[in-house]
Amino acid sequence: MISSTGTTPPQPGPVTADDVALAVRLAVSALRDAPPTAWDKPAGSLEWTCWETVEHLADDLFAYAVQLGPAEPPLDGEVPFVHERRRPGGPRNTVHAEREAGPDGLLSVLEACGALLVAMVRTTGPDVRSYHSLGVSDAEGFAAMGVVETVVHTHDLARGLGLDWDPPADLCARVLTRLFPDAPQHAADPWPTLLWATGRAALPGRPRQTTWRWDGTPRT
Repeated sequence: MISSTGTTPPQPGPVTADDVALAVRLAVSALRDAPPTAWDKPAGSLEWTCWETVEHLADDLFAYAVQLGPAEPPLDGEVPFVHERRRPGGPRNTVHAEREAGPDGLLSVLEACGALLVAMVRTTGPDVRSYHSLGVSDAEGFAAMGVVETVVHTHDLARGLGLDWDPPADLCARVLTRLFPDAPQHAADPWPTLLWATGRAALPGRPRQTTWRWDGTPRT
């Protein structure tokens, strides 16, 4: 895309472990303000409760971390952890938080799973590849997926919990470039564009998507 000045806007740069750490830290900080009685409310437009949605998010971060863990990461399937639903229609997770630990315990589980992904992204070489259902990916791709899961599901949670949530524009721009190459790039505000790309909102001239997917395949 060429700007009105005739120059190509600078690319946002790669998605890094620091981006995952930032996204999780901001999400946990926002969620600590939730009323303690609100966690069984639906998370935005999802069919899951807010508690279940945090468990799902933690499970996503855990799953992306362990895909990078084996000495020879799998290219044809997920690392075979057991996934279970706690109720019909609930998320199918490996990770579940102890309910008696309350919201603080739930957020500790989220922090811990985020830290696992941060560590694996930091220590995995750029040539390593591992399976994802939307395309074999690299460490940067799994980092970007973790950021998208975090900022978008925190948006769902903020709607259900009555919180404000507005993640950094540069963070959103980096994951848009990495995972959604067909989305409008170099938007004045990348956050609404990311919500559009993940089926959460409409953009001017672009209705809300009913189906969507990212492209996690390596760019080089």
